[in-house]
Amino acid sequence: MSADPKPALVLSRLDCERLEALLDQPAQSGAAFDALRDELSRAELREPRDMPADAITMNSTARFRDEATGDEREMTLVYPRDADGSPDKVSILAPVGSALLGLRAGQSIEWPVPGGRSTRLVVLEVRYQPEAAGEYHR
Repeated sequence: MSADPKPALVLSRLDCERLEALLDQPAQSGAAFDALRDELSRAELREPRDMPADAITMNSTARFRDEATGDEREMTLVYPRDADGSPDKVSILAPVGSALLGLRAGQSIEWPVPGGRSTRLVVLEVRYQPEAAGEYHR
């Protein structure tokens, strides 16, 4: 029996519904959409009020480290409409965005990067999460 190389994910039911609606829009196809569909299909869903405070949800701000380079970054995971090109925001449709969704502090995931390589991302902390702040409708 082989272990799943991807860690368990926990998602807010509300985030999942919004992301599924995004994926259901016409002309929403391609590798980024397929990757997000895969992540949603394997996630454990919880009500927003029951989300662990250390889980990355939509509009959460998290700090993570790229194990290959040692670089640390802090980014907010946003819907495509809110991705304005600033380096501190990442769209859920970006490979790193869908990789981080649902992960908890201390978890890591192997994720492909351009050039046919992959890297391991480690979540160091979730600095802000709407559900933990009592904001259930962001």
